Amino acid sequence: MGLVGLGCASLASAEGRRQAEILTIDGAIGPATADYVVRGIEAANPNVAGLIVLRMDTPGGLDTAMRAIIRAILASPVPVVAYVAPSGARAASAGTYIAYAAAVAAMAPGTNLGAATPVALGAPLFPGGGPEGKTGPPDAEATKILNDAIAYIRGLAELNGRNADWAEAAVRGAASLSADEALRQHVIDVIAGSVPVLLRRIDGMTVTADGERVQLATAGLVPVLRAPDGRTRFLSIITDPSLAYLLMLLGVWGLVFELLNPGGVLPGLIGAISLLLALFGLGLLPIDYAGAGLVLLGIGLMLAEIFIGAFGVIGLGGIVSFAIGSVVMFHGAGPGFGLPLAVVLAATLATAAFFLLGLALLIRARGRPVATGGEALIGADAVVVSWVGTEGAVRVMGEIWSARSGAALQPAMHVRVSGREGLVLIVVPVLPEKNQERGRPS
Repeated sequence: MGLVGLGCASLASAEGRRQAEILTIDGAIGPATADYVVRGIEAANPNVAGLIVLRMDTPGGLDTAMRAIIRAILASPVPVVAYVAPSGARAASAGTYIAYAAAVAAMAPGTNLGAATPVALGAPLFPGGGPEGKTGPPDAEATKILNDAIAYIRGLAELNGRNADWAEAAVRGAASLSADEALRQHVIDVIAGSVPVLLRRIDGMTVTADGERVQLATAGLVPVLRAPDGRTRFLSIITDPSLAYLLMLLGVWGLVFELLNPGGVLPGLIGAISLLLALFGLGLLPIDYAGAGLVLLGIGLMLAEIFIGAFGVIGLGGIVSFAIGSVVMFHGAGPGFGLPLAVVLAATLATAAFFLLGLALLIRARGRPVATGGEALIGADAVVVSWVGTEGAVRVMGEIWSARSGAALQPAMHVRVSGREGLVLIVVPVLPEKNQERGRPS
């Protein structure tokens, strides 16, 4: 597309040529995208950058992220062009609002925009498409959301002199337009197949930037791509709903394992780090806290089943709570920010397997004989230290105990503890052949 790489930016400045700085939105618009775009717009120097081109291919995204980008666009002294490209791209939902907010709205051939209905409102908003033939929003809360979205996009349309009626139709009825139709209905300002063509076609156009009317001089600008940096890539990873969800589970189970096995260190360390990263990522996402609560309740119930033992009733309830919470947790978050059903299913099965394994180990441990305390002495081997008549002293497990026996014993004989009366052990002889060998002269 005729772009100059980041390394050529200083060369362009040295030659006195101003730049058209290009930022890209590729995919769902979330916290990472908003951070990247807002920082890119705010960092643009009006003395160097004559234009900011925001190249978009997005299905939409989070409302909070979209509004952060729009605020940066409206406050920028450098004019911003929203450019839906390349061919085959789209600017749906949040992308439509951003296009309306930009000083110039442009599209490449073969692209489309629209379908700006707020996702949280769902299907009943579409005229004639609601359940039981109802039209419009189903309740007062949905009405507020819808009216707010309509007022917002109409305000953006009026600010830049674009078709406000179609903007409302895009919100109320999820209308969508191709590039040619968008130009014909005055939704966008220009169609261009590449950035250099775009710069030539908008040269001399008068637009609004930061509340001021300015005339564009773009024909001689050098396109410079501002690619996402490491911070943006980290945010995009940590705010992925699937990863944040799995990190939360890893963190919880790591801490649980550490509490059940004190001194392991590594499970607790991994769990703590994972949980902190999950909380950071989830804090940037619009999660349903009731869903998150159900997930944690499910884990708690499964742990309670392990320790209480309610014949699987509590554990089964925990698995159900965990699965429902996982589905609800990211419900209605926006395009690209839902939790795939495959991830929910895999996590539920893995958690249930972890629970069943813990339950099996606990049952097995309960079936073993006591291996500590006084009860551990029963059945233990001992050696007679001294003996007179029916009483004496024996060494067992490294300790000297008083002992009593109905048999005649001698020092160095091997005996076995058969019982205990207070601090006196009841012992019986064992290994007669070995005791006899000890008594023979060498």
